Amino acid sequence: MTDMPNHPNQSSGGEAPAGTRLDPWYDCYADRALGMRASEVRSLFAVANRPEVVSLAGGMPNIQSLPLDFLADMTARLIRDRGPAFLQYGGGQGEEELRTQIVEVMKYDGIRAHPDDIVVTTGSQQALDLMAEVFINPGDVIVAESPSYVGALGVFRAYEAEVVHTPMDEDGLIPEQLEDTLSRLEALGKPVKFLYTVPNFHNPAGISLSLERRPQIIEICQRHHVIILEDNPYGLLGFDSDPLPALKSFNPDAVVYLGSFSKMLAPGYRIGWAHAPHAVTQRLILAAENAMLSPSKVGQLSIAEYLTTYDWYGQVKEYRGMYRERCDTMMAALEEYLPETTWTRPAGGFYTWVKLPEGLDAQAMLPRAVTNLVAYVSGTAFYADGQGRDHMRLSFCYPTPEQIREGVRRLSTVVRAEAELVEIFGVDHRTDHVHNAVEYPQAQTR
Repeated sequence: MTDMPNHPNQSSGGEAPAGTRLDPWYDCYADRALGMRASEVRSLFAVANRPEVVSLAGGMPNIQSLPLDFLADMTARLIRDRGPAFLQYGGGQGEEELRTQIVEVMKYDGIRAHPDDIVVTTGSQQALDLMAEVFINPGDVIVAESPSYVGALGVFRAYEAEVVHTPMDEDGLIPEQLEDTLSRLEALGKPVKFLYTVPNFHNPAGISLSLERRPQIIEICQRHHVIILEDNPYGLLGFDSDPLPALKSFNPDAVVYLGSFSKMLAPGYRIGWAHAPHAVTQRLILAAENAMLSPSKVGQLSIAEYLTTYDWYGQVKEYRGMYRERCDTMMAALEEYLPETTWTRPAGGFYTWVKLPEGLDAQAMLPRAVTNLVAYVSGTAFYADGQGRDHMRLSFCYPTPEQIREGVRRLSTVVRAEAELVEIFGVDHRTDHVHNAVEYPQAQTR
């Protein structure tokens, strides 16, 4: 086999610089690629998906109750009757057939829209990426909730934005704190490109922005000339009611609204959307066409047909009942097994946000939890600045009630063992010097 020629960064003796020996193309990457790193959520998947591990980590929707026979017959009919169009390229903005249905879906959020101002995307995650591409230059400032969705933070990091967090409480974003954050950044000469928020059943905090505060947030951002990026994948999954009016409904020209069919139908279709002011929509369409030519026509037309011919809202109500049962189980298990922690009580969505006893570090504790056959996500995943070690996100959407209860029981043994270490050794979990010598016994399954 012929040896490769010397890499441009290699010396004449063929020795590569430190850090490049495993990758001969290291010096060719863009700066933004060198800053990429796997999210703490994704890196857990390989371990958390082992059958013996109870995963309270992932945010996968439970789609066992989907009408699979109906969907199979519907898809076969679409291929049979509309095959040449069904399997062809589409337009970069997305199919009008689906955009018209999306307008109807958003009425539940109090939004009155026109199909021309909707861009269909490959999940709302791509809509986040398109917004970052259109708005962010390296070094620009994005304001986001504290904590914030890990997938959004990854996108903002990839586009080299500076993320500044602003606090929440049990009623969501705190208007006075947002005002202070925006004013402080203005005084520093750092204009904010947009506010990123998940107002309904927040990921990871599980809370919702109160009705009273919604117009206040709009007014504050308007005064500071900051557009709002409203991410709403969970809005229809309130346990007992339809969602509160979207921020978009208070001022359509001040908000870009992101929606998704991943949680209300199924993530495998990979279809989401952005509803933006008209001028922003045109730029998002151009960015989308450059990125993908067109979103999946199979996914779009399948969802459009489903929304037209099936009781999709009845299916959403079924999801609500299932997630309510799982959330109730999580709340009861935390009260029984982990009363020394505190947690949020969601009224919908997938998650609760758990605060650990003083001195415990969720990130350092995670390997021990996995050894004990339970997984969660450390709070550090949801901050851009290293906060969150005293929190963890627990997900109740996918495990069965029995698994949730058993997972919390296993987790309680880990928390108490960690607390004993702190009490005995006064260990600084950031150094993890005691943990390296500690092994926890594997959990006994019931």
